[in-house]
Amino acid sequence: MDVILLERVEKLGNIGDVVKVKDGFARNFLLPNKKALRSNEANRKVFEKNREKIVADNAARRGEAETEAKTIDGITLTLIRQSSNTGQLYGSVAVRDLLELLESEGHKVPKSAIVLNKPIKAIGVYDVKVALHAEVAVTIKVNVARSPEEAEMQAKGVDVMSAMFEKDEAGFVEAYDPNAEPGATAEVQADAAPEAEESAEG
Repeated sequence: MDVILLERVEKLGNIGDVVKVKDGFARNFLLPNKKALRSNEANRKVFEKNREKIVADNAARRGEAETEAKTIDGITLTLIRQSSNTGQLYGSVAVRDLLELLESEGHKVPKSAIVLNKPIKAIGVYDVKVALHAEVAVTIKVNVARSPEEAEMQAKGVDVMSAMFEKDEAGFVEAYDPNAEPGATAEVQADAAPEAEESAEG
C-alpha cells in the first residue's frame, strides 16, 4: 500500500513522503495512529492544502517532546522485585510497570513511547529507549533489584549476582550453614513429633 507520511517515521521517510509499506503495517499502525494517509488523489490534495499546518503541528509536538526529554534523559527507575536465588524474577517487568513508575515521578509519557523489546525477567540494570516523538528519543536506566540496598550496589556497578556466589566479606549475604539441607529443620521437627507423642503416652 502507498501512503503519505504525516510525520517522520524511522526507516520510512519524512513528512509528505509517499512510501510503499505492507498493508498490515499501514492498517494496524500507520493509519490508526494518524501517522499516514492512504496515497490517493483526494488525500494528496488534502495533504498539500494542510501541509503547513501538519508541519507546524509536528514541530510543536517535537518541541514538547524535547522539553519532556530533558527531564527524563538518563534518569534511573528503581524497581524492587522478588526473585529466585539465580536472579530470575517471579513475574516480569513490563511497559505498564515503567509507565506507572514514570507517572508517579511526574513524567507524562505515552505507553507507545516506551520501547521494551521483551519484558525484563531478571534482576540487573537495563537501558530502555523512550521515543517521545519520531525525532526525539532518550534512554533511561531501569534498575531491578530485590532490595533498596541491592539497587544501590547495582547503581555503583556491582554485579550483585556474581557477588552473591563469591565468599561474602561485606555481610551482604545472610550467614548460612553450608551443611544444612534446605527445609531440613521442618523435616526433623516432623520426624521428632511422633516420638514425642509416644514418650508422652508411655
